[in-house]
Amino acid sequence: MAVIDVAGFVADIKSQAIDHGFHVHDERHFVETYSLRQLWEIDLHPEEACAGPIDLHLSLDVDPRAMLGFEDEVMKLEEIDDTPPHGYTFPLLFTWTLPPLPEPPDLLVLATDLAGIGGIDLPVEVSAIDSFPTVTDAPERSLSIVAKMVIDLADVYMNADDAVIAALERCKHVSLYLLDRAPAWLGEF
Repeated sequence: MAVIDVAGFVADIKSQAIDHGFHVHDERHFVETYSLRQLWEIDLHPEEACAGPIDLHLSLDVDPRAMLGFEDEVMKLEEIDDTPPHGYTFPLLFTWTLPPLPEPPDLLVLATDLAGIGGIDLPVEVSAIDSFPTVTDAPERSLSIVAKMVIDLADVYMNADDAVIAALERCKHVSLYLLDRAPAWLGEF
């Protein structure tokens, strides 16, 4: 039996997201049969963006080597109350998507604003891609906004989800910032 219930942890993330004002729309779980690597994905958006252009995609990458290494170390503990080992981690990615933007923002200003919202606990990366539907068309700019945090398995084992709660709170603020500015970027006013 596994010492960490990853499915339960993902359910807790979804519950916390709902508590922080997100609507959860979809969840996917992929298992690579050869390596047993797992990927959990959750699609959600802020309540305020039900009809809006903002979506947030969470993905948790479960490396079986980290899981098995952590389980081996936990099994070596003499007492059930002993502190579990740190250093075994899973990455949790937050990816915001918007439709192509006819009036895109200045990337440096956007990156600076989002850095202030995400803080040092949830650093947010901003990039853009220009695509050309046909050679004669003007480019369409799409933003790529990604934040990454590392989940320590010792915290998951001890049910210490303060870091995830704080990250979801920051994600809410980033989402609302994007939602507030999206109409101008989409040329709606």
